[in-house]
Amino acid sequence: MISAGDFRNGLTFEMDGQLCQVIEFQHVKPGKGAAFVRAKVKNIITGSTVERTFNPNDKYEKARVDKRNMQYLYNDGQLYYFMDVETYEQEPINESQLGDALKFIKENETVEVLAYKGKVFGIEPPFFVVLEVVETEPGFRGDTTQGANKPAKVETGAMVKVPLFVNIGDKIRIDTRTGEYMERA
Repeated sequence: MISAGDFRNGLTFEMDGQLCQVIEFQHVKPGKGAAFVRAKVKNIITGSTVERTFNPNDKYEKARVDKRNMQYLYNDGQLYYFMDVETYEQEPINESQLGDALKFIKENETVEVLAYKGKVFGIEPPFFVVLEVVETEPGFRGDTTQGANKPAKVETGAMVKVPLFVNIGDKIRIDTRTGEYMERA
């Protein structure tokens, strides 16, 4: 059991029979009255997000999320096929279960497949990936505006905001958690 006073970002727990994950939390101690925890909680199965106020003494069952290293092989329409790197078994996963996490993953990339009570609900890609820019506008010489960005399409089809000096064919490092450009690779 875990109390609401112990909430941390990324913590998974069961609430009202649903699997939930803490996205953001804040411990509040007002001048008058009892302390409370304000948290943004995401229902992992449905994807819905809700903000709730918790009593710090409320207890919840900590959820056990199974993680397996699997290699992304290919997709066949709505199904994406992953291979367990230990047993070499292939498992098809529906596109609706994967969400946006797949937009930075190339074929043969290893990811963590997340399951709850044997049911797959998502994947966790590596924190940083290196992808090639396949489409972007050319940067103009002398255009040195601070912090100026332009859209770029990478080899997986995802769109990323990049600095003006990035060109087609450049390999860039992307943070998969935020979808932001980090540096040229």
